[in-house]
Amino acid sequence: MTKYTDETSNFGARGPFFGVIRKGLAGLVDGEDYFDLLAEDVIFEYVISVPGYPKRVDGRQGIIDLYSNYDDYMTVDTADNLRVYRDPDASVVVLEYEVHGESVPTGRPYNNRFVSIVTVKDHKVTHWRDYLDPVAVFDAAGWPSIPT
Repeated sequence: MTKYTDETSNFGARGPFFGVIRKGLAGLVDGEDYFDLLAEDVIFEYVISVPGYPKRVDGRQGIIDLYSNYDDYMTVDTADNLRVYRDPDASVVVLEYEVHGESVPTGRPYNNRFVSIVTVKDHKVTHWRDYLDPVAVFDAAGWPSIPT
């Protein structure tokens, strides 16, 4: 297993995001940080997201690259309200969860809800399909700006 990020990163061993994901995938995946849970050839799909975000990313390195500056943009202080639905025959797990933090550039609160459909094979995530609330991202980023 390889550590791909600092332990205190949003994606690191002590990060709240990784904590909720690790709990949701307990017993199914191995890894020291979020990126270590991913198969090298993992496929990510972002079904509901924000403008400018990719609809699909191929490979662990692509995900690492995508999130390489995330800690400069958004902090996640807590992640909670986890609901887990498993289909062992299909090796699929559906995770519902929330993250709470703030936008680094604006200091505005960030509260988002996610649904992630995760496929696991050989103790690694091979496919991840994500749905999020884009309005929560807009609110945290202060977009569109509201005249005062």
